[in-house]
Amino acid sequence: MEAKAIQRYVRQSARKVRLVADLVRGKDIETVLNLLHFNNKKASEAVEKVIRSAVSNLMNSEGGAGLSPENMYLKTIYVDGGATVKRFRAGSMGRASIIRRRSCHITVVVAEKENKAKQKTK
Repeated sequence: MEAKAIQRYVRQSARKVRLVADLVRGKDIETVLNLLHFNNKKASEAVEKVIRSAVSNLMNSEGGAGLSPENMYLKTIYVDGGATVKRFRAGSMGRASIIRRRSCHITVVVAEKENKAKQKTK
C-alpha cells in the first residue's frame, strides 16, 4: 500500500531542492524525518512538510488505519521545475538585467514495508 503527496510552486529552485531529495531517497521514514529536521538547508523544511503529508495520507487511507511510521519507507521522491517568474533590474550602461525567480514541484510516494513473513508465504 502506498500514498502520494505533492507540493506545488515551492519558491526555491529545483536544483537546490534536489540536493535534499537525493539525501533521503529510499530510506525509512524515521531516519528521513531526523535527517531533514537537523539539516541546515532551507529546502529541508519544504521536503519534510511534504513527507509528513504523504505519511498522513497513508495512515488515513482505508487500509492504513493500523500503520505506524516505523513500518513505512520513502519509495520515490522527485523534484520538477515549476513556473519561473521573470523580473528586471537596471543593468550597466542603461540595460535591463533579467532576474529569474524559480519555483519547483515536490512529489513524494510513501509505501508500507513488506514483512519478511509475507514474502516467504508468497
